[in-house]
Amino acid sequence: MAKSSKYTSKQPNDQGVIEWSEEENKIWSELVARQLKCIEGKACDEYMEGLKKIDLPHDRIPQLHEINAVLEKETGWQVAPVPALIDFDEFFRLLANKQFPVATFIRSREEFDYLQEPDIFHEIFGHCAMLTNPAFAEFTHKYGQLGYAAEKKDRVYLARLYWFTVEFGLMQTDNGLRIYGGGILSSPGETQYVYSDKPEINKLEVLDVLRTPYRIDIMQPLYYTINSIDDLFDISQMDIMSLVQRAKELGLFEPKFPPKNKLAS
Repeated sequence: MAKSSKYTSKQPNDQGVIEWSEEENKIWSELVARQLKCIEGKACDEYMEGLKKIDLPHDRIPQLHEINAVLEKETGWQVAPVPALIDFDEFFRLLANKQFPVATFIRSREEFDYLQEPDIFHEIFGHCAMLTNPAFAEFTHKYGQLGYAAEKKDRVYLARLYWFTVEFGLMQTDNGLRIYGGGILSSPGETQYVYSDKPEINKLEVLDVLRTPYRIDIMQPLYYTINSIDDLFDISQMDIMSLVQRAKELGLFEPKFPPKNKLAS
């Protein structure tokens, strides 16, 4: 995770309400309107069903208690306000306790199109709808438990599993390729890129994912697909840490991207 941020999360008042400015609410409204058009016919059914359940306001940033009321009812999850950046220990601890971390700031207009660190739009719009799904919620919970108990050197491998599922996961359905990863669902550029002929798209095998390098600051050259959201539940029941040990023995795949300092400007 990044070491510093220029953003500062907002703190709830005594009533648990975060006071957003008119401009911040306007940015949210514009982001939601743009991305709803972008994901039409591309987001998986489970995401769209979850979006109906959480019933996001389009004209203002939702309050966390509004999201929590739905998540608690559907899967027993909650969202938890956090600083702009948290360390892996806190990240895994929250997930292990069925609390999804939400940085309570929204991007500036200058970074409207792309923001490297997760803001409240990414966390709420990208992830919370999927957390209403029991299979996805159980996978995320088990992932948090594994990560919280894991040694630091093993967490790097687990991070790849999260990246290629929760953040950048795809699903092959009877109606074609669909998106369930929040990193894609909250990004117009990534949403469109997935459906171009540029990325490589492979069937998800957990051992392969654990061995696949990634970068957070580029379009993904490779995505992995599941066949249904229930595949995530099946993965949550695997002995994932034994697969981590196997991945360490085999070593990483060759990256499908050039080193950072060799990227064309």
